[in-house]
Amino acid sequence: TISTRSLSARATWRGVGFMRGTIIPASFHRPDEDIMALPQPNDPLTAEDYLQWEAGQPEKHKYVRGETVAMGGASRRPVTISLNVASALEGTPCRACMADMKVHAAENEAYFYPDVLVTCDPADHRADLLMRAPTLIVEVLSPATAACDRGDKFAAYRRIPSLRDFVLIDPDLRRIEHYRHRGDIGWDIITFEPGDTAQRASVELELPIADVYFKAGVECSA
Repeated sequence: TISTRSLSARATWRGVGFMRGTIIPASFHRPDEDIMALPQPNDPLTAEDYLQWEAGQPEKHKYVRGETVAMGGASRRPVTISLNVASALEGTPCRACMADMKVHAAENEAYFYPDVLVTCDPADHRADLLMRAPTLIVEVLSPATAACDRGDKFAAYRRIPSLRDFVLIDPDLRRIEHYRHRGDIGWDIITFEPGDTAQRASVELELPIADVYFKAGVECSA
């Protein structure tokens, strides 16, 4: 299940009474969760073919169910936010990678380039091109990517056994949505806004919202 909840300012994980919770069954399926991709002129690729082909491409492509989609360049604001989050993880036993690292999702059906990926897995620490066991994935939303990040990507990311935290950062709304995996219970969502301190228990990180948006041109006054 996914439980949607919102916390008041400066709230933390523990000792908080959740309000207005809505439970969504784990089996719930929306039509927009069907993984979509733009049609390609060539025949669909297998996952193995995609990985070999992608290694020789000058541009990045995501892969979804046999189809490849070229990825455009990022603008200053999401890059700055991603760098702030990745930099905050320095000194932890986990490794943070930014948008140039692929993650293997949804068995062999999908490969994406998350804005920030954090892995604590020793095998991932030795890998060069592909991460398979992320603990935390962060996506910075924009009008062009929000629907995919919330729908297609999250549907695929939920199938990664190691994933414990999925974070959506919305600079326009100055809001951070943190989805936490609760095992058989499903996923909780907690919302952070300016003045709060976001906590990522899986990687032992506390990060004030103002630090997330540092030098990104986002007003963070509570």
